[in-house]
Amino acid sequence: MTTSYMNYASPDAKFAYDVNQSPYFKKDAQNYINVLGVKQLNTLGNSSLLDIYLSKGNTVEPHIHQNANELVYVIQGGAIVSLINPFTNQLLNYTIKPGQVVNIPQGWWHYETASEDQTHLLAIFDAPQPEAIFGSDILRLTPPDVWAHSYCLDVNKVKDTFAPITKTVIIGPPADCQQQRGEYVGEAGCPQPYPNVQPSYQNPQQPSYPQQVYCPYHQQYHSVQAPRGLL
Repeated sequence: MTTSYMNYASPDAKFAYDVNQSPYFKKDAQNYINVLGVKQLNTLGNSSLLDIYLSKGNTVEPHIHQNANELVYVIQGGAIVSLINPFTNQLLNYTIKPGQVVNIPQGWWHYETASEDQTHLLAIFDAPQPEAIFGSDILRLTPPDVWAHSYCLDVNKVKDTFAPITKTVIIGPPADCQQQRGEYVGEAGCPQPYPNVQPSYQNPQQPSYPQQVYCPYHQQYHSVQAPRGLL
């Protein structure tokens, strides 16, 4: 934990800030992120946040936060928050609505996809400034021959696949994306990354009931049987 040595009696101490004046990334008018950290508000101490706005089907790309835990809170709309538990090697997908949260431990691989237009998320961190390592940077900065050698892949196919990734994506798909995305359709007609949505508050004694699960790649809902208490 970072200890703050701020002199709160100093005339330079700031106690209020307009997060709208601090852009972190902007894809377009409906998809952008603002940031608040100690650089913006010097009395903040050991906390920071990202103010995230997304339209349906847009994804905050896979990434990790190497310096902080993250708590994702829905203010408006809805999202699927996906994370990989490194202790179980399990992909967990949580659908959340306003007032609901998902906790992402420090260093865990994760991503968020808006299931509704005008989705507004607040990502809260226990660090004075959020830091991230994005999947797009890992893919484009690792030489193609390393990917090919490590996983016995065709190096030319690797080059062709990753060639369009020329910069950090942050909110995907990129605004200039024209390519049709292939997908493997799993359970409930969802692409494989979203075959199951994990419950956050589940009573195993309660029966299941039909639940609408949003599949971002199809941009539509599908009915599945889900336990009561499923987010």
